[in-house]
Amino acid sequence: MDDASGDEEASMFETSHVLGALLASSPLLARAWDRCTAATAAAPGFVVHGEDEDGGGKVYVGFSGVQAALSAAGAAVAGGGRGADVFAPVGLGGGGDAAAGRMFAPLVAAEPDAPAAAAGEPVAVQALALQCFLKLCGSPDFQMLLNEIRGKAVVFTGHSLGGAIAALAALHYLCISSASSPWAPAPPVLCVTFGSPLLGNEALSRAILRERWGGNFCHVVSQHDVVPRLLFCPPDAIPADIIVGMQLHQWPARTRQTGAVTTVTARMAHTDKDVLRQLIQKHVGAVAMEQKLAAPDETTGGSPYRPFGTYVLCSPEGAACVDNATAAVQMLYATFASRSSPGAESPEAAHSCYGELVLKMPQHLLLKRRLRVDDAPASPNYDDGVSLALEASGIDAMAMEASTARQWLKTSKRAGRRPSLNCARLATQLGRITPCRAQIEWYKALFDAEMGYYDAFKQRRSPRKYGKVNLNRIKLGQFWDRVLTMLDAGQLPHDFHRRAKWVNAARFYQLLVEPLDIADYHHHGLHRTSGSYMTHGRERRYELFDRWWQEKACTGGAGGDVTSSMSSAAASASSRRRSKYAGLTQDPCFWARVEEAREQTESARSERDVAELAMKLEELQEFESYSRELVASKEVSVDVLAPQSSYTLWVEEWNQLKLRDEVRAMLLRF
Repeated sequence: MDDASGDEEASMFETSHVLGALLASSPLLARAWDRCTAATAAAPGFVVHGEDEDGGGKVYVGFSGVQAALSAAGAAVAGGGRGADVFAPVGLGGGGDAAAGRMFAPLVAAEPDAPAAAAGEPVAVQALALQCFLKLCGSPDFQMLLNEIRGKAVVFTGHSLGGAIAALAALHYLCISSASSPWAPAPPVLCVTFGSPLLGNEALSRAILRERWGGNFCHVVSQHDVVPRLLFCPPDAIPADIIVGMQLHQWPARTRQTGAVTTVTARMAHTDKDVLRQLIQKHVGAVAMEQKLAAPDETTGGSPYRPFGTYVLCSPEGAACVDNATAAVQMLYATFASRSSPGAESPEAAHSCYGELVLKMPQHLLLKRRLRVDDAPASPNYDDGVSLALEASGIDAMAMEASTARQWLKTSKRAGRRPSLNCARLATQLGRITPCRAQIEWYKALFDAEMGYYDAFKQRRSPRKYGKVNLNRIKLGQFWDRVLTMLDAGQLPHDFHRRAKWVNAARFYQLLVEPLDIADYHHHGLHRTSGSYMTHGRERRYELFDRWWQEKACTGGAGGDVTSSMSSAAASASSRRRSKYAGLTQDPCFWARVEEAREQTESARSERDVAELAMKLEELQEFESYSRELVASKEVSVDVLAPQSSYTLWVEEWNQLKLRDEVRAMLLRF
């Protein structure tokens, strides 16, 4: 399938409005909003409510943003209403907050195969939300909550600043669950926020996609709510008193407060609404255009914040869901810029309307008239779906922004699907190159009993067979290099390197073909001219495949690179004994180690310096212990033990060397 046909297939249906209708007709949003209002009214850190009447056993945890607003009110007053400090991004780990980095370790962990352009950007989150979450996390009540909800279906929820704190709580819960079971699916957790400000930068968005947690976050945004859009402004232009004042406006006890609270709420009330609207449209529009051009403007000093998860864009007409970050930014701009009734809704009303929306949307969906085919000319299903999505999100078909929003929605949806389509095409291509792999397996079986396929390939036995196998080796290498190039360019899903199908396929390819690469390297004498294979000759793809496999296999994320840690490999081998020899030797660099051991053995025979000899003998003894453990645990293929294999020849050479008196004496001292 070519690219054109792939795009056509991806554009057959637009489901944003269908997903929005499904979500709006469920009781989830109404129940989550009830917990938000309860948390805001009580103004503690959080409130917990079990929901067992539906038999699902869900637990709702509502977070209050009042404490965050109270702590920020003084800073907002001191800063003249600006939010450069209150809403500044704070790095997690590294040069940022080390304690927070440990709490969100899976997100902070460097991506081994991230594109070079993105590798230098650390994960960062909003300072105010992080400060309040860390304070909350230190309380015994919150730690008790984490223990109680373990293994249950949990809905974290919050309104305004409480939504940002709820998102951090959900991320922390996902992180601790991932640390205990790194290869297990994400726990049954959903975070539902209402009118929440943006939480983190683009690096956080990429990390969440990498961990496959994007579907765990649902951000409900009304059409004219300013709070979810304000952090698109540059940090020094953020009107912090607006966000803080909006949160305090929902707090029943605000009328009893004085000082900074009164000042902030008064400033919010006297803000010029048209100026505020123009400020938001200017900066959200700039980010939307940046996303469209896919070329960040580094000269404008824009906002570092970007969305993640699914955005539910609500209006009196319904709701539309977008799960693509680019589409979210562009639709946040288009829905805000489109006003069907100018001046009808104040910012305070738009920020507090969610309770009314979640109650009225299901009723509206039942009463809404269906499109009649007779009223309009026939059009593709996709165009009809886009029209319904725009209508549901509040964009009038005749509005000036409608055509732009329509194009953005089409483009972003296609771009969002393209990585999945590319992945599907690669799966087809992987099937097509299976005969190349099968011929190498046949070649291996041919020499298993004599010298093994490593030595047969190195010595160019059976030239015609060698030629075919070498061509297949090159074809397979080109395929996997092409896969990594697409991954580096962002043309494949963010979690591609964690999908079991591709991790296992890459591992099998590596175990089968890397020995041939080692044989070719040593046949041409490159180990003498360029240096050791493992330090100078190994292809980047093999190093990445090692990391992919370690991420899958290890628990806790440590362990070191397989190419430099023989002791850890032997330990893992001893922990799982086989009943018969492996089909492929489980250390892809085993033959490189054998070649180095043979060179060391040859060098030790003529070594006269006692210190040098002792060092070489110690290394040889270490390799002997490692290889014996692999053989004993049957982690090697039968070709390793073939009569004329390099390993069998090394064992004979090493045993002869150990017969020398001075060598025996040194080994006894070891």
